[in-house]
Amino acid sequence: QVQLVESGGRLVQPGGSLRLSCAGSGRALSSYLMGWYRQAPGKEREVVATITSGDSTNYVDSVKGRFAVSRDIAKNTVYLQMSNLKPEDTAVYYCKAKSVFNLNEYWGQGTQVTVSS
Repeated sequence: QVQLVESGGRLVQPGGSLRLSCAGSGRALSSYLMGWYRQAPGKEREVVATITSGDSTNYVDSVKGRFAVSRDIAKNTVYLQMSNLKPEDTAVYYCKAKSVFNLNEYWGQGTQVTVSS
């Protein structure tokens, strides 16, 4: 079992920056495909960024050049650095771990990011 806890979400002004953290316990996250997702009110959950066990990353087009996903193996934590935030980035952000062995998936509880002046 993997437990994930997101943190770092808050109210921020447009153009601002935030770093979200996803701390894992129970298993080392280094062998998992990690993803950051978000869900805005009235919208479906969408993938924002992913990072493989080999540190290959992918981003949805709307955040390319503004967001960066990374992992700290020693801290068993995955980060989402967000910059130049826009009101349309407002959402609950979730992290997900997916086992590359048995395809089991684990979700965190989410953290609220609100971009508003």
